Amino acid sequence: MDTSWWPAVAAVVAVALVVLVAGRHPAPPPPARVRHGPGPEPRPRAGEIWRLEDDLPCLVLSVRAHRARIARITTKYHDERPGVIPLPPGGEGDVHGRAGFLEADRPIEVSVWEFRRRVGELDPALWDEVKGLGGGR
Repeated sequence: MDTSWWPAVAAVVAVALVVLVAGRHPAPPPPARVRHGPGPEPRPRAGEIWRLEDDLPCLVLSVRAHRARIARITTKYHDERPGVIPLPPGGEGDVHGRAGFLEADRPIEVSVWEFRRRVGELDPALWDEVKGLGGGR
């Protein structure tokens, strides 16, 4: 009996196993555990200014499903970045008594559990200028 075809069968089986193993996708990582603070879930709304866990203020651009898209408020003006918008002095955007600047060119997404306290609302005229940054979310 001729057995010269056995190595070919073994090679085909080995290739099939490699394709099956390489084609499998790893299981998706478990969802990140969100730290829940005491009390009820914060309810930020678009156009409001809040302080986050790090006590820095931010403007809420949009909220959806326990996530919020925000723009940070900082005390540093970056003239090389066109998306930095000065906030009116003396408003809720003041950071520790200094003028604030909205980093509208770098919106980020955070959990609503990162919000600590509501500071106020953005001036309606300025809100009309930046409200499209929420991305419909």
